[in-house]
Amino acid sequence: MKKTLSLAMLLFTLTVAYAQKRVSAISPDGQVKVTVTLSDRIYYDVESHGEKLFQQCHIGMVLSDRTLGEKPVLKGKRVQTVSETITPIHPLKSSQVQNNYTLLTLTMGGGYKVEWRVYNDGLAYRFLTFLKGDIEVMGEDGTWQLSTPCRLVLQQPNGFKTSCEENYSVVNSADWKSTDKMSELPILVMGERQKVLISEFDLFDYPGTFLKSNDGNSFSLIQPKTPLEYEDQGDRSQKILREADYVAKTSGTRSFPWRYMLITQRDGQLAENAMPVRLAPANVIGSTDWIRVGQTCWDWLNGIPYGPDVTFKSGINLDTYKYFVDFAARNGVGYMLMDEGWALDTRDPFHTNPEVHLPELIAYAAGKDVGIIVWLPWLTVEHHMDLFERFEEWGIRGVKIDFMDRHDQWMVNFYERVAREAAKHHILIDFHGAFHPSGLDYKYPNVLTYEGVRGMEYNGSCRPDNSVWLPFLRNAAGPMDYTPGSMLCYQPERHHGNRPICAGVGTKAFNMAVFVLFESNLQMLMDNPCRYDQWPDCRDFLTSVPVNWDETRVLAAEAGQYIVTAKRKGNRWFIGAITNSTERDLQLRLDFLDPGREYHMTSFADGINAHVMAMDYLRQESKVSAVTTLPIHLARNGGWCASIDESH
Repeated sequence: MKKTLSLAMLLFTLTVAYAQKRVSAISPDGQVKVTVTLSDRIYYDVESHGEKLFQQCHIGMVLSDRTLGEKPVLKGKRVQTVSETITPIHPLKSSQVQNNYTLLTLTMGGGYKVEWRVYNDGLAYRFLTFLKGDIEVMGEDGTWQLSTPCRLVLQQPNGFKTSCEENYSVVNSADWKSTDKMSELPILVMGERQKVLISEFDLFDYPGTFLKSNDGNSFSLIQPKTPLEYEDQGDRSQKILREADYVAKTSGTRSFPWRYMLITQRDGQLAENAMPVRLAPANVIGSTDWIRVGQTCWDWLNGIPYGPDVTFKSGINLDTYKYFVDFAARNGVGYMLMDEGWALDTRDPFHTNPEVHLPELIAYAAGKDVGIIVWLPWLTVEHHMDLFERFEEWGIRGVKIDFMDRHDQWMVNFYERVAREAAKHHILIDFHGAFHPSGLDYKYPNVLTYEGVRGMEYNGSCRPDNSVWLPFLRNAAGPMDYTPGSMLCYQPERHHGNRPICAGVGTKAFNMAVFVLFESNLQMLMDNPCRYDQWPDCRDFLTSVPVNWDETRVLAAEAGQYIVTAKRKGNRWFIGAITNSTERDLQLRLDFLDPGREYHMTSFADGINAHVMAMDYLRQESKVSAVTTLPIHLARNGGWCASIDESH
């Protein structure tokens, strides 16, 4: 009897050992390693620079009739080395991106594969399925188990309906409970030696992802169900009446979104994140010669011009918009964005406010090489998808679409339908009330930017203590419509101002520096032309800042505390530096400049009283070179910025 039992136990042990298969892939430099273990499900561990960051994480996909990843059977394994150079259509950070990785492809029984890319600075995985017909995805198993407790930087909404504009919260992983609010993506895992940015990319015909705590330093994917019945609530919102029991109904043969982890030992690398470019889908719209990135004037926050040169009654009318257009033309600004009020009814995009005289305004702007962009609620676009054809006939260049506030499968598909239809008619898109960029702007490069950020529209509650996180999280994920450029600035405790006289929080130099730091293919000048003209030195600097770059280098950074970044366009460099509510003194080395050359630098620094009077700033001109080290002082909520040109 004992011998029989012992034999049975031995056979069981051998069976389990045989069933477990372990496969590893290592980054090209040998510093990042993923180890995949196949047993009752698909597990993986992540090591970086000799430290185990995640252990016993697991992945899978629950379909209506099976679970991919349950008792997985390995049919084949392939390891490849990929090395290529990518030239982005819209280079937010760099005109050349190296895409070097180890590709591990696991072919599984049951009609699916799992792909892993292991980079020197992170990794990504995705599912690919080869199943007949449509499938219903009931949910996705994606669980991260931290090897050691860490701090987490989260953006926590009240539910799936969100504009993704919440302030960041910093929590200890052990204190984030399953009963607490979930988090949007991306999130930042802050270890003692290394940090990990977690997000997703290549999101199509599938819901966006949130993360929820499992307790015990573990968190998992959670996704909204697909809405089946809904009704309009007003002109810009929708009430979901009935949901499916699945999160997606989609083709059985497809690739699913990438889940990626950018792993860094240097905080500045978060702001240099190249994962979106590396994981991006291909452009599907053909020629992009008609797409022009750049800056735009905007009337929503500060739309009432005033002063000795204003001889008309300001408001939503032709004279006011011509004033904005004239400013744009004088300063090389490519667009004028007309917000709510240009149409008689927000539900009707075809009948315009007669005070605006839109055809005359479009022709006037075109004569000055300024394009007109108009705002609309998303429901109006959904009910009038033919508006893109009409707008092309009118000569409108772009549409700002607002208040989607969801990223279930239906809404993700709405984004793509809009991008596709707009591209047919050479219309640019700015998505507001939007989730984070997840690849649509690469597939349809006419999508220039997204909001999904607590930006300047929040006035006094858009504080530097939160904004200083943005280069490390939200803007690391893709273009961000923060609407910067305020000329009227206050320290937080003294801030006041609402439409039509809005103001920025932080010093004048802070509000100028974010124009260099924060990345968007359509960068807003949020203030009124008359106020820019009151400070022509600030105006000339801001309007000279490019929106696309050949090179980006973070010179100094501590996530959530401060950042100093240098960016190059051609032979010209710009530098932006900001801090949170702590003042700082930094030594800035200019050794990124070409050696042996002399350069001319124009800089804007916090004035001596900026810690109290945020408007106080100091403009200086000086000669610098590659051997120059600059001492810079950042007041609390302060900043510093500069342009550097070759001396002639």
